[in-house]
Amino acid sequence: MISVENLTKDYAGFRAVQGISFSVQKGEIVGFLGPNGAGKTTTMRILAGYLPPTGGKVAVAGHDIVAESLEARRHVGYMPENVPLYTDLRVNEYLVYRARLKGVRGKKVRERVEAVNRLCHLDEVKNKVIGNLSKGYRQRVGLADALVHEPDLLILDEPTIGLDPHQIRSVRDLIRSLGNRHTILLSSHILSEVEAVCTRVLILHRGKIEAADTPENLARLIRGGGLGAIRVEVSCGSEDARRAFAQLPDVETVNCRAEREGWSVLEIAPKAGKDIRDGIFSIVQKQNWRLREMSRVRASLEDIFVELTQD
Repeated sequence: MISVENLTKDYAGFRAVQGISFSVQKGEIVGFLGPNGAGKTTTMRILAGYLPPTGGKVAVAGHDIVAESLEARRHVGYMPENVPLYTDLRVNEYLVYRARLKGVRGKKVRERVEAVNRLCHLDEVKNKVIGNLSKGYRQRVGLADALVHEPDLLILDEPTIGLDPHQIRSVRDLIRSLGNRHTILLSSHILSEVEAVCTRVLILHRGKIEAADTPENLARLIRGGGLGAIRVEVSCGSEDARRAFAQLPDVETVNCRAEREGWSVLEIAPKAGKDIRDGIFSIVQKQNWRLREMSRVRASLEDIFVELTQD
């Protein structure tokens, strides 16, 4: 659905995007992540046909974004970070206008407007003036606008920005449901949202792609290819537990996280590629301690993001 080869974009001598290459297959929901200024929005605007690239090749649904711009844009629904709405129009009026601008004709206009109203849960506000709507409903109108011409590809730049937790959950569920019918490229600073929705992530830093994989595979790489740290809660003093577990040959570090009422919570990091769970259990048995918890500490997408984009 998306093919990007050696894409560059320059602004007055500054290279915002530095020769990146990636692809997105049909039906994927891909998170596009990076700190502010990394080049995410610039790349998304190029994919949507709003900006020309300085160099490289970009194709959407098999159409070159420069040589076949109009044909490529027919396949794209773009929702920018700050949705530009005509606040003096009613929701239905705005969506009819936008559908006609995007080439929808005849009876199909009303059909598509009714369909996106249902899909984005706008039926109860469809006759209201956009300027009187809440932030959550305005975001839904922007999403309905992106969907009204039935695009194959949805590009969503910070779709939940400024929403309260209930609105975020509602929009997130809607995006997840859209993944059954559309390819989606999603940018968001709410990493838990990306982790919950996306099948794969691209992490951009200083105009370059630092990683492109599933969150699970990236977590495995961040943890050195092993199981990651093991969290243990045992019935003994923290110093006794630390000394005992540190003696295991495949243990890298042992850190005490808490000690209360005769129980100690520790995180034990293994050496790369090593599984230390059997060794931990053997020490617990040998010391005649009680074991209340032994679990893997999984690297979150936030851990991965910080690890790959810190200076």
